Amino acid sequence: MKIDIEQLWYSKNILSIFLLPLSWLFQLVSFLRRIFYKALQSNVGLENTCVIVIGNITVGGAGKTPFVGYLAQRCMEKGLKLGIVSRGYGRSNEFTLREVLSDSDVDEVGDEALMLKQQHLCPIAVAADRRKAAIYLYDKYELDVIISDDGLQHYKLPRDYEIVVVDGERGFGNLRCLPAGPLRETVSRLSQVDIVISNGENIGYEYQFVVQCNSLVSLADDSKNKTLEEFVNLKVHAVAGIGNPKRFFAELELAGISIILHAFPDHHVYKQLDLEFNDNLPIIMTEKDAVKCKRFNMQNAWYLPITVLPNDRLEKRISKLLEEIT
Repeated sequence: MKIDIEQLWYSKNILSIFLLPLSWLFQLVSFLRRIFYKALQSNVGLENTCVIVIGNITVGGAGKTPFVGYLAQRCMEKGLKLGIVSRGYGRSNEFTLREVLSDSDVDEVGDEALMLKQQHLCPIAVAADRRKAAIYLYDKYELDVIISDDGLQHYKLPRDYEIVVVDGERGFGNLRCLPAGPLRETVSRLSQVDIVISNGENIGYEYQFVVQCNSLVSLADDSKNKTLEEFVNLKVHAVAGIGNPKRFFAELELAGISIILHAFPDHHVYKQLDLEFNDNLPIIMTEKDAVKCKRFNMQNAWYLPITVLPNDRLEKRISKLLEEIT
């Protein structure tokens, strides 16, 4: 029997109740693990740089990586020497340390890290041990700031600031920890971080951002663009291998585009066969998917870059944070 994780975690159901003992065990192990690594945590090698961890307490896409891109841009505008570390989920060997270059093989560095590199051109390294990746970047580039894309629960990495991004629409589901619910840590963890941000308008949060969809970019030629309006009333194949594909599909439908949904697992490793639909309809995908699919040289495929738009309070809070760093 196939279990619908979305239904299990984001509704009240009997199976989730049966999984509660495992959830309590997960909470205990997470708590002990946190105490253990916090006790051993050391900033040796990172004393002269500011480490900002951007993460969440839920499984799945909450919008961390777009916000990392926004914060990276703000740091560079401020003249700060910036680096980014990430695990590099979905790559062939997550335990090796690799520096990400603009032309790196996505299978070796991961989709999100390569996307961030191509967007911002700052030093980026991927490794399961994000502390090791951070020290590598600092030693090589003498950075002012290192941002960790995800890694809130990676307590081996010392941090000066913790920022949590939450999904303003889905929230925390049934408020249970894995495997009975979507939580990596209990909601009480939010009281211990520096900033909690809602991805999407939500009156429960002081700091919020929304994403603005930009012009579509050709997968075959980055110099070619089309507006979403040019696809209104057309039927297209919508492809998404991200944590919350429903958000992407909803944006396309809101723009008046008729879509055929193709949802893949987060960090899906695409094969050309995945995108052969035996018709001549256009394909629209996320920018994260595009870094893995450009090699297929598809002429009628497009990706949709997004821009983070913070509310005034978040804009001011980030300005204050950067002032504290400088």
